[in-house]
Amino acid sequence: MSHKSHAVTGLGAVIALATGLTGCASGSSPSSPASSAAPSGSSASTAPVVNGVAQIKVTLTGGDSGDKCTADYATAPAGPITFTVENVSSTAITEVELQSELKILGEKENLAPGLPASSFTVTIDGGQYTLYCLGATPQTQPFTVTGQAAAAPTGSTATLLNQGVKDYATWVGTQADGLKSAVAELKKAVDSGNVDTAKAAYIQARPFYEKIESDVEGFVMPGFKVDDNKGNLDYLIDMRASNLDEKVGWSGFHAVERDLWKAGKITDSTKKYATDLDANVGKLVDVVKTLEFKPEDLANGAAALLEEVQSGKITGEEEEFSHTDLADFHANLEGARQAFAYLQPGLEKIDPDLVKQVVTQFGNVDAALGELRTKDSATGYLAWTPANRDKHRKALSQAVLALQQPMQKIAEKVATAK
Repeated sequence: MSHKSHAVTGLGAVIALATGLTGCASGSSPSSPASSAAPSGSSASTAPVVNGVAQIKVTLTGGDSGDKCTADYATAPAGPITFTVENVSSTAITEVELQSELKILGEKENLAPGLPASSFTVTIDGGQYTLYCLGATPQTQPFTVTGQAAAAPTGSTATLLNQGVKDYATWVGTQADGLKSAVAELKKAVDSGNVDTAKAAYIQARPFYEKIESDVEGFVMPGFKVDDNKGNLDYLIDMRASNLDEKVGWSGFHAVERDLWKAGKITDSTKKYATDLDANVGKLVDVVKTLEFKPEDLANGAAALLEEVQSGKITGEEEEFSHTDLADFHANLEGARQAFAYLQPGLEKIDPDLVKQVVTQFGNVDAALGELRTKDSATGYLAWTPANRDKHRKALSQAVLALQQPMQKIAEKVATAK
């Protein structure tokens, strides 16, 4: 957790959050369905359109042959598409995403079995996409959208990069809104006094912060000096034992984590920690919606998230009491992946070989982290205990290092693009 200096006020125009996301699929012409066979009980291979919106049902199941993520249709017409996800019995699959290359166009997370079905809607053009189900066998499957294909990106490299920056800012805003809602649920759970419910809410809230951590660190509230942690929102939200400021004391996520996992009980102090966390996250979200980025900010932020993985997650320093560090690792990695994905169209013009290196190394880190998934954990990953760290940290660290090396070259390249 670094301490960059940003004032809460005067950070630029408010970024309007988009109500829908439009993806640019690779390729310039419609493709045939991933499977021409219609689902059981269906007479067509293309998803039906109801009131102008194509409907896809995604069902998650567990079994002896592995956990399955099954879409009832593998193709849909261009335009609005709603994906309704229901987890019937899978304890391994924790999220479902629709991706264009590495870019997440829509997603549903925290998909516990038995909960009511939930949905997301995206508006996209024709082309090839990927349905990604974390923890499923297999984890990815092709999804085809027919009709008007998205035009290949055009314009100068700088134009492509600036469009990516704009779209990334919208993505950051959606994550900030998710953080605000999830922390409100955490506060409600803590106020209820139920430790198990509060633990579950804590696990659901943490990834939102970790995905955008490099963008939100170090904001100082008006009236406080830069080096005063009493006014540093990052400290108040995400401090941990290793950087405890005795003059300020415990605060934020990890104060709640300590009480829930180490003490195993909710006290009046725990409730105050949760109340203060909720208030400070609200202040942070207001700041996030004024942020403006440059292409090099995305590149530097992605690199910072990978450094955070190395310094805080792999070491077990972040989630000292709950040992849920690998879920944070996954969220940091996703944040870095999104920053890179929004730069990728412009970067393809600058250095396509570097793009290939980065994509390959992201895949290698995914594979290394995927080896540590388990059905026996609320996060979907092994508890990052000292024993598990001793066994697995070297392989993870090497995989992240191999990704860091090409990633650190990106900022200079995009900063000088024309």
